[in-house]
Amino acid sequence: MRSARPEPRVFLFLQGPHGPFFGSLGRMLRAAGCVTWRVGFNAGDAVFWREKASYLPYRGRIEDWSDQFAQIVAERGVTDILLYGDTRPVHQAAIERARALGLRVHVFEEGYMRPYWVTYERGGSNGHSRLMDMSVAEMQEALDRSDLEAPLPPAHWGDMRQHVFYGALYHWFVMFANRGYRHFRPHRTLPVAREFQLYLKRLLLMPVHTIDRRIATWRIRSGGFPYHLALLQLEQDSAFQAHSPFSTMTEFLAEIIEGFAAGAPGHHHLVIKAHPLESGQVPLRREVARLAAAHGLTGRVHYVRGGKLAELLNEARSAVTVNSTAGQQVLWRGIPLKVFGRAVYDKPEFVSEQPLVEFFAAAARPDARAYKDYRRFLLETSQVPGGFYSSGGRRQLLRLVVDMILSPDDPYDALKSGTAAPRQQLRLVQ
Repeated sequence: MRSARPEPRVFLFLQGPHGPFFGSLGRMLRAAGCVTWRVGFNAGDAVFWREKASYLPYRGRIEDWSDQFAQIVAERGVTDILLYGDTRPVHQAAIERARALGLRVHVFEEGYMRPYWVTYERGGSNGHSRLMDMSVAEMQEALDRSDLEAPLPPAHWGDMRQHVFYGALYHWFVMFANRGYRHFRPHRTLPVAREFQLYLKRLLLMPVHTIDRRIATWRIRSGGFPYHLALLQLEQDSAFQAHSPFSTMTEFLAEIIEGFAAGAPGHHHLVIKAHPLESGQVPLRREVARLAAAHGLTGRVHYVRGGKLAELLNEARSAVTVNSTAGQQVLWRGIPLKVFGRAVYDKPEFVSEQPLVEFFAAAARPDARAYKDYRRFLLETSQVPGGFYSSGGRRQLLRLVVDMILSPDDPYDALKSGTAAPRQQLRLVQ
């Protein structure tokens, strides 16, 4: 007798990154024999999902979403859910019900080693990631099953302009075509109209900001003084709001500048590095100048707009952050790092536990060998080469991540059990 063919996996997509990535992922899963559905919460979600027969608009209130989610799961026979970021209210409610129903939860996030990789995990990411409870020793034990050398990042990936473009396009549809979703509320506190304006302004002013950043960077690098870096994040991002002790970036700045004034040698300087997607909603440059003056540090504290971090990192004495993924670049270079929030890389082997004043006075160096093992573990498990926004990045990402999604094991268990798909050294795809 022939054995019955297994029932196909049924994937329910929730909110994804701005742009066409979730649509492309859905097409490839269907090619693999799976069934896909997409729940849309606004017109921006709808525009990037081209298979309209499988699009399920949710027009109700957030208070009713959990029960509606459970109904969709029952009616469609859903076995898996996919989402981007696990702290949005609609995702938190869905994850809670999905766990109770025994569904697989696939979570995408920006790469812990962005911008050349993205993060794919199961169950949760950032402060909810399984990495939070793993020791470096456990990671080293799992690596005994692999002899792959950690890949180097490509020289160029090209995602930032596309990221900003798709963000502006998404918010345009939410602003002007959202009539059918009258109960929609964004997961961020910033009004949609204001967020669209900021995305558009950022896109138009990119050349001006580039010039400003290059001038500021040149002045710092040619200044001849030792300096420390403070790496800022987007105040509205989930990693900052859900996994940090601060409610605003100004609170973080106040603590850092006060600690620097009390601990750093008098000839050292502090460089405040803004996030590449900083919107300008909060007047950070003005706040930095005010706080520096209040502590007698005028002329010793510098503000630099976003952009690439490498030029400033290469000569930095130390770095501080809440829980930015940029901390990975700091540790990769063997630079002392202190964090204030929950971060997947916050391991005692290579993140300083010194008080802030002591850290600025004489920061302890990280254990570079332990970090290399940690980094290699991530690159063989949850960090997938590619990007969400550029066409080349999406092609690179889809080559590997679909098989990871279809695997019975999550990325961390797959490495331990020896079932992980073979990885090749990263090649630049444009």
